[in-house]
Amino acid sequence: MTRSSFTNFSSKYARAPFLLNFLLPTLLLIATPTWGKTRLVPSGYKTIQTAIDASVPGDVIVVAAGTYKERIQLKKKVTVRSAGDDAKGKLGLKRAEATILDHPEGHGPGVTMAEGATLDGFTITGVGQYDDVLWKKHHATKGEEQKHEHIGQPGTPGIEVHHDCAVANNVVHHIGYTGIGITGAKDRRVSPLITVNICYRNMGGGIGSMKGSTALITGNTCFQNFYAGIGHNHASPTVTKNVCYENVRAGIGVSEGAKPVVRKNKCYRNRRAGIGIRTTGETNPLVEHNDCFENDMAGIGVDEEAAPFIRHNRCHHNKKAGIGSRGGSRPVIEINDCFENEMSGIGTEARDTAAVIRGNRCWKNKMAGIGTESGAVAVIRG
Repeated sequence: MTRSSFTNFSSKYARAPFLLNFLLPTLLLIATPTWGKTRLVPSGYKTIQTAIDASVPGDVIVVAAGTYKERIQLKKKVTVRSAGDDAKGKLGLKRAEATILDHPEGHGPGVTMAEGATLDGFTITGVGQYDDVLWKKHHATKGEEQKHEHIGQPGTPGIEVHHDCAVANNVVHHIGYTGIGITGAKDRRVSPLITVNICYRNMGGGIGSMKGSTALITGNTCFQNFYAGIGHNHASPTVTKNVCYENVRAGIGVSEGAKPVVRKNKCYRNRRAGIGIRTTGETNPLVEHNDCFENDMAGIGVDEEAAPFIRHNRCHHNKKAGIGSRGGSRPVIEINDCFENEMSGIGTEARDTAAVIRGNRCWKNKMAGIGTESGAVAVIRG
C-alpha cells in the first residue's frame, strides 16, 4: 500500500472511526516506508532463513522465484517478499505461484510470523501429511463421519500467527493441518491482517482463528479444505469479503464461544452449510450481508445452542433451508432474503430450539416460506 493510497483509505473511512481504529495499527505496518536494507535471496544469501537471521527491523528480503525446502521463522518488523510484480496467475499472483516453500521433512510450521513482520507472496505446501484418500472419503459423506474435532486442537499449520503482522498474497495448500493458524495471547490483543491468500486442500481449515484472536481476515479464497474454509474457536475476528466454496464442512464455521463479525462473504457449494454456527450459547457471531447459495445443507445453519444474530443475508438455491436452526439454538433472524431453497426459506426444528424471526422476505421456496417442526418455538413477526 502506497502512502497516497493509505491517505485515501483514511479519508474514505473518516466517518467510521471504529473501523479505522481497528485497522490502523496493521495498515501503518504495511504503509510505512521501509528504511532498512534490501537483502536478496539467493544472489546475496543462499537461503531465506540466513537472510532473515542477518536482518534488522525495517529490512526487506526479496526472494527470487524457485523452490526452497526450508521452514522459516521471521523476525520483528522484517518483510519477506517474493520478487516480481502483482501480475495475476492461475489462482493468486504469478510471483506467489513461482516462489515455493516446500517441506517434505522436518518439524514446525512452514512459516512462523513475528511482531510487525510481513509475509508477501509465497506458496507454502507439504507441512505435515495430506491424506487424499481420507479427504475424498469425508467429502463424499459430507463430513458426517468426521471426528468432532474442535478448531484449535494442537497441530502444525502452514503459516503460524501469534502476533500483529501481515500475511498477504500467499497460496497455502496440502497442509496436514490448518493452512493459516491464528492464535491469540493471554496478555495482549492479537490483530494480524490476513488478506488475499488462497487456502485449499488443507487437512484442517483453510484459515483458523483461535483463542482470543481479533484478526482482520479479508479478501481470502478458501476452498476444498477438510473442515471449514474459515473456522473460529473462542475468537472475535472481523471476517469480510472472503470467498469460501466446496469445503467438506461449512464455508465459514463459527464454534466454541466465538464472536466474530462475519460480513459480506460469499459461501457456496460447501458440503454442509455456507455458514455454520454451533456449540454453546456463548457462540454469538454477528452474521450480516453474506451471500450463501448452492450449499448441500442450509445457506446458514445454527445448531448446538448457539445464539447468533443473523441479518441482511441472501440465502438461495440451497438444498435444505435458506436459514436453518435446531439443537437448542437461539438465533435472531431478521431482514434476510431467502428464496428458491429446496426446503423452507427459514426453518426451525427440535423441541428446545427457539428463534426470533422478523422482517424477512421468503419466496419461491419448495416447502414453506417459514417452517417450524418437532416442537420448535419461534416468534414470527413482520
